Amino acid sequence: MAGNEPVTSPDQHKPTPIKAARIAGTLTIFALLLMTIGNHEGHVEDLWLIGIAATIAIILISDAVLRRNGLRST
Repeated sequence: MAGNEPVTSPDQHKPTPIKAARIAGTLTIFALLLMTIGNHEGHVEDLWLIGIAATIAIILISDAVLRRNGLRST
């Protein structure tokens, strides 16, 4: 089966929908922060949720800065 498939380079593939990825990342951040509202007694879960949301936010912000400065394509 692999012999019938054409050989392509990575630049010939469809580009990643960057706008959809940014929207999904933002919605994920909001969903994680909304999950901190609840009836759990300990706040370890809250720390994890906030930490993961902050990590995603840092990734999105650094991506935007790199794109604005022209250090990252597409």
